[in-house]
Amino acid sequence: MNQEKYLSIQPEVAEALASGKPVVALESTIISHGMPYPQNVQMANKVEGIVRENGAVPATIAIMDGKIKIGLTPEDLEILATTDHAVKVSRRDIADVVAKKQIGAATVATTMICAHMAGIKFFVTGGIGGVHRGYEEAMDVSADLDELAMTPVTVICAGAKAILDLPRTMEYLETKGVPVVGFQTDELPAFYTRTSGLKLRLKADSAEEVAAMVHTKEELGLSGGVLVTNPIPEEYSLEPDYINGIIDEAIEESKRRGIHGKDVTPFLLANIVKRTEGKSLEANLELVYNNARVGARIAAAYASIK
Repeated sequence: MNQEKYLSIQPEVAEALASGKPVVALESTIISHGMPYPQNVQMANKVEGIVRENGAVPATIAIMDGKIKIGLTPEDLEILATTDHAVKVSRRDIADVVAKKQIGAATVATTMICAHMAGIKFFVTGGIGGVHRGYEEAMDVSADLDELAMTPVTVICAGAKAILDLPRTMEYLETKGVPVVGFQTDELPAFYTRTSGLKLRLKADSAEEVAAMVHTKEELGLSGGVLVTNPIPEEYSLEPDYINGIIDEAIEESKRRGIHGKDVTPFLLANIVKRTEGKSLEANLELVYNNARVGARIAAAYASIK
């Protein structure tokens, strides 16, 4: 393999990795596909700032100029945030987008892959993909789940996106042997809400507990990643009946329009923002900020073990 020739690691990130300082990877589809300009740039800068405030170095990941960029400059971020041509990149697309020197926004799966190439062990996102509702008809399962089973990166999120079939998503993760840890909760968070009714087998009450588990998992030689599910802060959690009703309406509209594949999630999230008059976007932002705090603290606790 010759991965290094395709990696462009920002100097601050490279120095942190070389010296054993904590580094947290961040995805870029939320910037290119998740919200409009300039809110997307403001959000990205705020998330990076929160990671720094909590003791780690941020590394936003994207594909640009034939390179996998581990850490973006302000100029890179501006290009990614304003272009209409960013490709939403999953595992299957990485080589093609790099070879064609296109602009690529990293999904959860791609961020995990690229973080692992660079030696980054922790990754913060909003929510992971999973098994879509109506699986028995379309067999639509996010690549994020198999990536969690294969790639040794710890992902900190607010659960799987609420538009998904959460019980089936949990069953899939269990089949693949992915540890799903509730951070200060014994119930799976449901992205916009703190609860889902799905009990978790694993719980951690502190960043140090998660870090110790990850360290032990590595020493045991166990493959794959760890999923840390961190509930949205109480004050930003939406009422379950309200948001679930809106999600159901958005899903029905996507079916009527014949939307499928990787276009489903962006359509549903945008539709939900419209139907909630922006409440879901505010919740999405706050849960990402909360995940950044927790993820940075976990990375810092892990670095102190090493």
